[in-house]
Amino acid sequence: MTESISLKRLDLGTLIACCLAVAAAQMCITVPTPINGEIQAAFGASGSQVAWVTSAFILPTAILELNFGVVGDLFGRKRLLVFGGFVLALGELLNATAQNIEMLWVGQTLAGVGAAALFPSSLAVIAAATPGEKDRAKAVSTWALSISIASAVGPLSSGVLATYVDFHWAFVPPIVLGLAVGVCSWILVTDSKAPEGRSLDWPGQITIAVGLTALLWGIIEGGERGWTNPAIVGSLALAAVSLVAFFLAEKRSASPMFNLDLLRIPSFAAAAVVALVGMFGFIGTAYCVSIRLGAVMHLSALKAGMPFVILQLIPLLLAPVLSKMLTRVDARWLLTGGLLPMAAGQFWIAALPVTTTSLAAFIGPVLLLGVGFICVVSSLTSAAVNAVPLHMTGMASGATSLVREFGQGLGPAVISTIAMSAASSALVGKLSGADAGMEAAAGPLAVVNAGSDSARAAAQAALGHGMAVGVVICGCASLLGAVVTLLLVRKNSARETAPAGEPTVQAASA
Repeated sequence: MTESISLKRLDLGTLIACCLAVAAAQMCITVPTPINGEIQAAFGASGSQVAWVTSAFILPTAILELNFGVVGDLFGRKRLLVFGGFVLALGELLNATAQNIEMLWVGQTLAGVGAAALFPSSLAVIAAATPGEKDRAKAVSTWALSISIASAVGPLSSGVLATYVDFHWAFVPPIVLGLAVGVCSWILVTDSKAPEGRSLDWPGQITIAVGLTALLWGIIEGGERGWTNPAIVGSLALAAVSLVAFFLAEKRSASPMFNLDLLRIPSFAAAAVVALVGMFGFIGTAYCVSIRLGAVMHLSALKAGMPFVILQLIPLLLAPVLSKMLTRVDARWLLTGGLLPMAAGQFWIAALPVTTTSLAAFIGPVLLLGVGFICVVSSLTSAAVNAVPLHMTGMASGATSLVREFGQGLGPAVISTIAMSAASSALVGKLSGADAGMEAAAGPLAVVNAGSDSARAAAQAALGHGMAVGVVICGCASLLGAVVTLLLVRKNSARETAPAGEPTVQAASA
């Protein structure tokens, strides 16, 4: 594939704009985490409604990222960066002015569309402008460092602004960043594209979008509406039909967004499973800790956000070491070495009493989670790419990114359903009168915020039990990922003799 680009070497302006772009996209993922409790209290939201705040952002990012990579190749990545920055800023503006939970969902969805444009185009611009391997490695390391910094700054700024001003202000920094991305990209970025042999896969895009959206909606709403509710049954049936249609469309497509031959490679299929369950467990745990500290124990957004600041600082500190380890240690062992500490941290958090609010009590499990997370994220794409022939590395990277991000969206959805269902079961027979009616209408989170003193205490204990069950399931998901990695993930020994081709660069959000 021939790149159309006018510079021989990456210029500083382009690098700055691309790093700003990926930082803005990544920051938006972490901003809501410390303020889930504030959002729940302000809008009287249920557990599933709060879960949608995260999922509404991640779902369009996962669904659109692969095809946005193709759009950038066809029409120019600079345009996509400008578009992504302004759309992200618009979505965050809706978040900052949201008067109800539904408006927040719309804002998060728009911001997610912007992020889906920024992730692949920012990395593709850098890769196209750095033909030399050493220059490219240095530039991509700077790009990845921007992700780590944004991941740490997001929850910190969110917690500070929500505590000392209002939770709506937590969305103002992403607005500013999004606008800066749009302006800087327009002025500074040297454009590039690679249209040869690229085309949009509309049947694949539409069927995967409908399938994943219907699946996520059915899972999130099923816990509250009941699994036999006609809308839930219909949603899950639509998801199944759409996903089958996606595989049929990809099988027949001349230029598929996902080559089904990848699934015939056991190591790649295993890496995809690990991406799904690993990120499911990690974000599911983050959701539980956020709800537990904010909505259940009523800590300020700043205090509730501190474990996440520590969690995101660890990747920032370890990134230089891991970049060297990736060249010396098989990704299989890095994956296993990340998933096991993650599982240990998750089981540790599940064992902490719900009344535990001291930051010191969370440092141990959060350190394990942070170390495990950066090891998993750093080695996931490497494991997937190393398992496939050279000419399929771009698609393998992009597909792994899609699966990983859907796992992040699935985590809060599934764990919210399980945790709230377990909490409601634990409250059976313990509430009466208005408190029982409140729980039946709005769930245990409503009781812990507005019930009588005895009902609040009962709801607090029940929610602690529910969150513990949820985090234990997250730990089991991490263990499952470790077992799959050990049994199935291997390097492709035939890579040296595989047909060569220049892979398309796909972005992977950390």
